[in-house]
Amino acid sequence: MNAGERIVIDPPGDHRKVLLHSCCAPCSGEVMEAISASGVDYTIFFYNPNIHPRKEYELRKQENIRFAEKAGVAFVDADYDTGNWFARVKGLEWEPERGARCTACFDMRFERTALYAHEHGFPVITSCLGISRWKNMEQINGCGERAAARYAGMSYWTYNWRKGGGAARMVEISKREEFYQQEYCGCIYSLRDTNAWRTKSGRGKIRLGVKFYGRNESDAPATSSPAIP
Repeated sequence: MNAGERIVIDPPGDHRKVLLHSCCAPCSGEVMEAISASGVDYTIFFYNPNIHPRKEYELRKQENIRFAEKAGVAFVDADYDTGNWFARVKGLEWEPERGARCTACFDMRFERTALYAHEHGFPVITSCLGISRWKNMEQINGCGERAAARYAGMSYWTYNWRKGGGAARMVEISKREEFYQQEYCGCIYSLRDTNAWRTKSGRGKIRLGVKFYGRNESDAPATSSPAIP
């Protein structure tokens, strides 16, 4: 295979209609292009009530919408029902990344994805979450498979989006499109823990709306937020 050449990937059961759960534009960019290159019809489902605060949620969502519109891909903007998310992870506030709180979070997001897929005729669901090297792919796939198993005939596509140069292309696409570059997983607890680590390391706290792939921070919009607690 020549450099830059893609392999054709096939969803489970050779179905050609897929509902792609997306968490953000940087993670979904390579997945979207890989699916498109394989001739698969897909729709993006954006359901991420874990993302905190609302400003960060809107930044990530709007970047994803921007790229979906550019690619001509349908985009479903789902609920930002943070109350339900906090109820779902209650008691897990001090779990580490990749721990039980993340499992509960993935379960909730994939269950809603599977429900939408069931109601709208998608036989296959998948997610771009696993392309990130910070995520546990087995954990994500397990949550996805549990969600799909709720409905007869539905499958979760466990394809490893990192392989075949996917992880490198994710960064290339992000730089090409100058996507917003988030600096923590998304939830209030990951923000807390990341800021604690940064403070301990002598770094400033995270600022929203500042970093973009392919740009310097000085090139970011002048309306960037101040540091947040």
